[in-house]
Amino acid sequence: MAARRRHAKAMETKSAAHCETCTGVLLRKLASAGVRPTRQRLDLARAIFGAGNRHFTAELIYHETRSIRFAPTLGTIYNTLNEFARCGLLREIAIYDAKLWYDTKTGPHYHFYREDTEELSDIPEEWVPDFKIPAPDGTLIKAIDVIVRLKKV
Repeated sequence: MAARRRHAKAMETKSAAHCETCTGVLLRKLASAGVRPTRQRLDLARAIFGAGNRHFTAELIYHETRSIRFAPTLGTIYNTLNEFARCGLLREIAIYDAKLWYDTKTGPHYHFYREDTEELSDIPEEWVPDFKIPAPDGTLIKAIDVIVRLKKV
């Protein structure tokens, strides 16, 4: 909860010049993906991409954006995240408990999921084994998704 408040506070305290630069970068990012840049999409893009690579759920973004002047509804957040994922701006990660996570790092990589704290994080590249999995006839492997679930002992 404290992390949510810190992020929301950070969103409020960005300088005007930085926000304009951010907005320009975000406008180009959305345009290159074919996403129409509405005010709410820009606000959400600022919340999502303003903190670098990260993992989050729609509910987390909802709580982080409560301090925005025209805070988006949870429905708007879900619709925007679906659009961003469809256009390749985000990667969707389905966890066994039916919670859908999003990742700003869209390239191939693997994840740890801590069941006790419900945290998703990247597995360091040097820890990942080299998978040699042949594709069935007539198919091509698009991606290999690995989620290692962790439990505190």
